[in-house]
Amino acid sequence: MRAHVEIVDERDLIWHPAEFQHADGTAEQRNLSYDEEDGSASLKARFTSDWSRPAGVHPAETEWYVLSGQVTIGDTVLGPEGYWMAPTGVWTPPVSVTAGTEILLFREYGDWRFELSDADRPGVRPDQRLIVLDSAQMPWIDVKGGSPMRFDLGGTPVPGLYIKLLHRDEKTGFYTRLIKAKPGWREEPLAHHPCSEEAYCLEGAFEYNFGRMWPGTYFWRPALIRHGDFTADAELGCTWLVRSDADLVDWYTDNARVVMEGDATNWGPDFPGTAAPRFLEPVRSRSVGRWENPTHQ
Repeated sequence: MRAHVEIVDERDLIWHPAEFQHADGTAEQRNLSYDEEDGSASLKARFTSDWSRPAGVHPAETEWYVLSGQVTIGDTVLGPEGYWMAPTGVWTPPVSVTAGTEILLFREYGDWRFELSDADRPGVRPDQRLIVLDSAQMPWIDVKGGSPMRFDLGGTPVPGLYIKLLHRDEKTGFYTRLIKAKPGWREEPLAHHPCSEEAYCLEGAFEYNFGRMWPGTYFWRPALIRHGDFTADAELGCTWLVRSDADLVDWYTDNARVVMEGDATNWGPDFPGTAAPRFLEPVRSRSVGRWENPTHQ
């Protein structure tokens, strides 16, 4: 099981040698979240030289989303917003990457191993196949009725949530999608789900009960964690990549409150150098500075 991560800025994470087998070239990775039991992981990877790997199969469901640079898989060249996904045991053609490319890499139900092969593993489901997409060329689909409480900053109900579905497992409902919220989009009730959910912010920003997300921030949360009161940035909106291990169902909680009450004894205005407590403040690297750094706003 992965640990609950909410929220982390990927710049606060350390670069590690990338977990690739049978590859020529060099790369490094930041571990956004990691399951130390089975090797499942969500990673930011950066290729520090030209890189290539022959064809084969993964023991884990494997996805790449191109943030910058160029990835060639088989005969298809993918630039920014390119995506490919290989279910466990599905044959993956040769892959090559230009130096400086950055990707998001996701593994599920297995580790980093890679087996050289010229065919699928036995036992691959008939509905499972390699998916290769240029998501930049895909249309945004309006989520009509997909959220019961959507408002602009003036309190007027408005549409404003859009998706690009990259992958959905027909058996489990596990999906990967891009989601875009228009500026000022809002969803009010706290929600929780009977499935895990993770997201990496690509553009814009939004506020919610755990804080503010901007490009490069990330969360992975297990099932049943309440979250919400989302408000997309009034000028930029927000775009993020979202994954869930089943079809996502929203269970809403209205009139929710988290309250901390008490009488200060040795902190507050009468005690210089002390400050009011916070419900939650994500840890910051000393090299980056405090979470409220105005360069992130």
